[in-house]
Amino acid sequence: MDLLELLKAAVYGVVEGITEWLPISSTGHMLLLEQVMPLSVSKDFWDMFLVVIQLGAIIAVLVAFFHELNPFSGSKSAKERRFTWTLWGKTIVACIPAAVIGLPLDDWIEDHLGSPFVIAAALIVYGIAFIIIETLRERRAQRLAAPAAGSTAAVGTSGSYRPRHFSGSAAPQPQQELAVSQLADSEACIQDIGDLDWKTALGIGLFQVLSIVPGTSRSGSTIIGGLILGCSRTVVAQFTFYLAIPVMVGASGLRLVKYFLKGNTFSGPEAAILLTGCAVAFVVSLAAIRFLMGFVKKHDFKPFGWYRIVLGIAVIAYFALVAA
Repeated sequence: MDLLELLKAAVYGVVEGITEWLPISSTGHMLLLEQVMPLSVSKDFWDMFLVVIQLGAIIAVLVAFFHELNPFSGSKSAKERRFTWTLWGKTIVACIPAAVIGLPLDDWIEDHLGSPFVIAAALIVYGIAFIIIETLRERRAQRLAAPAAGSTAAVGTSGSYRPRHFSGSAAPQPQQELAVSQLADSEACIQDIGDLDWKTALGIGLFQVLSIVPGTSRSGSTIIGGLILGCSRTVVAQFTFYLAIPVMVGASGLRLVKYFLKGNTFSGPEAAILLTGCAVAFVVSLAAIRFLMGFVKKHDFKPFGWYRIVLGIAVIAYFALVAA
């Protein structure tokens, strides 16, 4: 057993656990990491490993949201269990577009859209999209909160505002001053996961189709879609985690089937590498999920947008120098 390869697998697990849930593209990061620290494995194993390592991250979602996703919980009332089943139904419906469009194109995308420059372009374009969408939401919220004759709204200090009204269960108490980013989120139509209707869930699923392009980021696509469709950051982040379960389990299963149909099997060291990567991705994902759910309560997604732009430029620069 090569200890160095296991350490590499652990590093890949760390990167997967962080980048899978933050809207910054796990594919882009894995691409760069492969250039710096490639695993000493066959190409078939690497292609499989890159997808199946996500299973560790998925188990983390099931653990982190076990109560919310468990329809058999004895502590839930009959109404709460029905709500959980409905939530699963919305999750499955939202995954249908990605399955219908993504599965037939899986091999073609892998062969034609895996270029570092395609990934870099997706990183930059979606980074810009995050910044534009959040800026537009904030400007709209400021207009709604601007003082008017006879209004009780007041402008606070240090760029914060006291809006005239709030909607949804996440609304703060009257007279509470909010930063602009929080104010923008308070104006979202859907403030609670229970308010997410079937139409909006399907709409988010349609945005998820965009993630078939490497570098786009599955979570990035669904978050952008949810923001455009009127969800708060907390709601869209939470629903993004739920959507990952059927999508990533299906993708991992498909990749394993393809791997074995080619006549491949796992050697002892290969099995250890895969298990190590999944285990580390699981642990790190728990922390990443907790971080993101806390972050979006007080901050917008602009920092992730700027990070994507910088990373995209770095990818272009690196591979341009390599090709030179």
